[in-house]
Amino acid sequence: MMKRRPVVVVLAAGRGLRFRGNGHKLEQSLGTGTLLSRTVAHALETKLRVVVVSSEKLAPMVAGLIGAGDVIKVPELTSSGRPNPLGMGFSIAAGVAATGDAEGWLIVPGDMPLLRPETLLAVAEAIEQYPVAFAQYRGMRGHPVGFSAELYSELVALEGDEGARRLLARYPAQAVEVEDAGVLVDVDTVEDLARLRGEQARERLSSGS
Repeated sequence: MMKRRPVVVVLAAGRGLRFRGNGHKLEQSLGTGTLLSRTVAHALETKLRVVVVSSEKLAPMVAGLIGAGDVIKVPELTSSGRPNPLGMGFSIAAGVAATGDAEGWLIVPGDMPLLRPETLLAVAEAIEQYPVAFAQYRGMRGHPVGFSAELYSELVALEGDEGARRLLARYPAQAVEVEDAGVLVDVDTVEDLARLRGEQARERLSSGS
């Protein structure tokens, strides 16, 4: 019998309100791709199943990165016609509910383009033994955060912007120390993006490429 494996859930439904540039932050260019395309590409390199929880607005872009069956669209409006808050908890719940037969879930914000595939796999291995695990770089907690299948009912009940913090507080979480500074690098603001582009430009110059 084939072993069930964790699913990588990439969160791309948020509005990114702290980003004051032109367009959505996940559509911003970085190197030869975008913030989201690079995040998704690294997740796909793990050979784990990858699903992307997307807003309806970003769904066309997401569909170009991953199979249509792995795009989980969340509505812009609630059933009452009000704007959907699209909080992290809501997005996590949507991704987990759509992949309920998984052995666990690795939660990855869509704005983490430097996160390495081997880091994702290390956290995936950890949730074979622990209910919760997270990547850590030099003692600093980062992403992904992994949850084992036993937490399914609690994950699908998440809502709002709190994300999974209450689960992290309730269950013992295993730190997975990795040599991957990308576990700490996300892009919330125009300044974050400019800093990241500058760092990558300096790296290309120092490597002669």
